Amino acid sequence: MPTEPDPLAQVNVGMRVIDSADDQVGTVADVYMPGTGPEPKADAGHAERMRRGGYVRVEGSGLLAHDVYVEGPQVAEVTEIDGGVVKLSVPRDSLIRVR
Repeated sequence: MPTEPDPLAQVNVGMRVIDSADDQVGTVADVYMPGTGPEPKADAGHAERMRRGGYVRVEGSGLLAHDVYVEGPQVAEVTEIDGGVVKLSVPRDSLIRVR
């Protein structure tokens, strides 16, 4: 039986990111597949989980926005519409802020 591709593997730098409520989160700055990339600037428990499962660093958009991390499993869907959109399975306020 064929398997579905990992949505994280379809994410590219520059794509727009929206949360589960379709609210704008920001723009993809970096994408790291599981076991790759630098240590995320987050507490040790989150950092280890992100390195294991892959993660995306998102440059925040909007007034008072901040950069956040999206864990690989939080990527619900990726579409190529309008230069690419990453849809998350969680609300924006559950994402990990970059320290």
